[in-house]
Formats: sequence, C-alpha cells, structure tokens
Amino acid sequence: MDEASRTYDVVVIGGGPVGENVADRARAAGLSTVIVERELLGGECSFWACEPSKALLRPVVARADARRVPGLSQAVRGPLDVDAVLAHRDRMAAYWKDEDQADWLGSVSVDLVRGHGRLVGPRQVSVRTPDGDTVRLTARHAVALCTGTGTALPDLPGLDTAGPWTNREATAAGRVPGRLAVVGGGVVAVELATAWQALGSQVTLLVRGDGLLTKMEPFAGELVTEDLLEAGVDIRLGAEVASVERQSGTDGPVRIGLAGGDEVTADEVLFATGRAPRTADVGLETVGLTPGDWLTVDDTCRVTNVAGGWLYAVGDVNGRALMTHQGKYQARAAGGAIGARAGRAPVDDARWGAHAATADHVAVPQVVFTSPEIASVGLTTHEAERTGRRVEVVDYDLARLTGAQQYAKGYRGRARMLVDTDRGTVAGVTFAGPGVGELLHSATIAVAGEVPLERLWHAVPAFPTISEVWLRLLETYRDTAG
Repeated sequence: MDEASRTYDVVVIGGGPVGENVADRARAAGLSTVIVERELLGGECSFWACEPSKALLRPVVARADARRVPGLSQAVRGPLDVDAVLAHRDRMAAYWKDEDQADWLGSVSVDLVRGHGRLVGPRQVSVRTPDGDTVRLTARHAVALCTGTGTALPDLPGLDTAGPWTNREATAAGRVPGRLAVVGGGVVAVELATAWQALGSQVTLLVRGDGLLTKMEPFAGELVTEDLLEAGVDIRLGAEVASVERQSGTDGPVRIGLAGGDEVTADEVLFATGRAPRTADVGLETVGLTPGDWLTVDDTCRVTNVAGGWLYAVGDVNGRALMTHQGKYQARAAGGAIGARAGRAPVDDARWGAHAATADHVAVPQVVFTSPEIASVGLTTHEAERTGRRVEVVDYDLARLTGAQQYAKGYRGRARMLVDTDRGTVAGVTFAGPGVGELLHSATIAVAGEVPLERLWHAVPAFPTISEVWLRLLETYRDTAG
C-alpha cells in the first residue's frame, strides 16, 4: 500500500453541488483547493435526488395540467410512455457518469482525489483510494465537510434483509413495480408517490401522522391529498409500520406489518422517513466531535465547537436547510469567508455581501413538484405562532384569477401571505396550485429583501397571469386591515 502526502490551502470532503461551490469560491480567492469524493461528482442531487426525481415528475405534472386545458384534454388521456420517461430520467442523471463534472473541476483548477476521506486530526485528512492506497492531505487554512445526508431508516424487524428502496433506488429504478408501498408523508414521499402512480404502480402511502406535508400550511397537504386520491393512490393515515419481511428471497413480495395487526403487501417498499447526516465515518472523533451528529455552525458555516476555526460544515450536513439551492447558497458564503480569513477574498465579496449565510434563517424557498405544485418561503402560520411573531394571515383563492382560469379549467389553488404587522413586510408566503412554482422567486425577494408593503403595491403583475395573486393579496390585506 502506497502513501502520498499533499498540502493545499483548502480540502473539501464531498463533491456534490455544495462541495463544488465551496471549492469554486475558494479557488476564485486564489486558494489551492482539492475535492475528495468517494462516489460520483455531483452527488445526491445530480444522480439520486433533484435531477432524476424531477425528470420523473415533469411528464406527470405536464399531463395533469394538459388534462385541464379545453381542446387538449382528450389528446392526453392515454398512459405515459414509461420507456421514454425513464430514458429522459437517465439523460438528466447523465447516465450516472461524472466525466463532465470532473472536466469542470479541471477547468477551474480544482484538484480531485477519489476515495473515502476522513479527518485524522486538525487540518489533516486521510483518503483511502479505490485502489487501496492512502493519500494524506494537509489543509493550510480550512477543511470543509460537505458530505450531505442519507435516508434515515427506522429500526424495524426484518428491514435489514428486506432490501427496501430509499430515494436512490426510487429515482434510479429501471422498471415499474406493480405495487409500491411508500412509508412517509413528507416531500420525498409525496413526490415519488405521484411519479410512480402515474408510471403504472399501485401506490399505497403509509403515513404515521394525520396528514401529508404537515410542516407546511395545512391547505398544501390537503390539496395534494385530493389529487393523489383522484390518481388512485391508497393513502392510509395513522399507519405505523411495525415490521417488514421480504418473502421468497430477494425477488419476492414485501409484507409490511402495521401496528394494530393490519398488513400491506407490495412488490417494493420505499422508506421516505427523513434524513440523517453522513458524518458517521468521517473522523469526527479525531477532532473532539461525535460521529453521526449534525454539525453546529455559525453564519459562515464554520463549526462552532472546534478549536482554531479551521473546520467548516456546509449544506445538509449542518441541518440548517436541507435543500440543494440552500446548500449552494451556504457554500458561496463559506467559500468567501474562507478566502477572507486567509486574506485572499475575491474583489466582489464586499459588493455582493458574502461571508454570511442568513437567508436560511428567514427565507428558505421550497417547491414540492407534485400535482398540484406547492411553493413556500419564509414562515408558516404555525411557525409564526410558535415563535411569537405578530402576523396577519391573508388568504386568496387562486381559482378567482383570470390567469388561473386561462391556465386550466377547474383550477384549484390557494395562496397565503403572512404580513408582519410590526414591520409592514411579508414574513412568509405559500402557494398551492398548478404552475405556482414559478411564483416563488418573487415571494423570496419580498421576504428576503423585507420589501415594505407600500412598495409592493408598485410591483405591477402582468394580466392575465397567476402572478396577479400578488395584487389580490395586497387588496385583501388592505380591506381586512381597514
């Protein structure tokens, strides 16, 4: 076994979009940088999450929208072309090859070491390569952990031998299971239930709680529930899984035992039961941290309880906002902060307000790509109540908009705006309905920019578009507030 040693200004463990952005910003500051990646460059988002899942969902949602359009609805009554959908998914996942990502790293002068990287002390990383060699990396300024998260599987009898699906198997599957049980009621669960039901599975959704998407405004989950039921999904609320058993070897059906004695049989079972940080085997114990824990960071994503200020944890691994776009946002801040602390900040950092990630406290945008779409940013009503924030809740029925009526016959949707009555700004927005994902950035600007309501009156929405909801929300607030 050979051992080599190299020294860089910055060592990044994890080559997903977050790690790539940290490395890009550090390199832009003139710092020598290396990425360590044990799987595929591009990470979960490119190959097993955002890209392939949205490729599966896009034809489903487009067909659902088309079926609501007079003159077009009859033309889209047939089933989806499954082979074409899966081929499109494969293209969007780059056929699970990362040569383009590796070429990009080379174009920005970031080095790559493939293998499993672990901390072995302050500013020290040991990499076990696929060939069994060891590469020892020393960081002059910073090590950034960008290892993301994986599915948090529950401790259930029989699960370890049942071969359950996680998001990885569900987004990469090459065939449609006849029966698919989905355990969970959050974003991953409802998106993949939507996709696979439309592709031909009979989906049973097993939800331990009393509704779907319970972290969002209640009407969001209610509207998604209505559409899933209409599509034929069997939704079972209050269903707690107690055991899982794969029958007749690895190819047999799965028997899922529920608390109370009921059973569900499926060809595959997908667990979408939350995420856990990938920190169990990255050497945290060598720097005084606990393996498997989420990492606590400041607003520059620097780990707060490691002496010397050299360790950063960026993206999902710090638990602040588990979405790719937020991780990339954090990465830009962290990379800029690393450059600034090394005395090598890019010239544009002051202009663009780098070195602090604050939007993931107050303005996290999220789209759920179901039918209907759900888009939200900022506080929900429940969060405002829990934190003691004084808000006025303003609701509007999207179906009343001419733009929505043009979009689809029988449009169903709803909008909610939370007005901070002390500041006169928007504290949160949730949209639910076909096509609302494209409304989200305007809401994000309003929340993150703390735009005063008196200025929002002068942001005139085009007619007839769904964005006219902004005017109607403001009018509703004016009328109800007196």
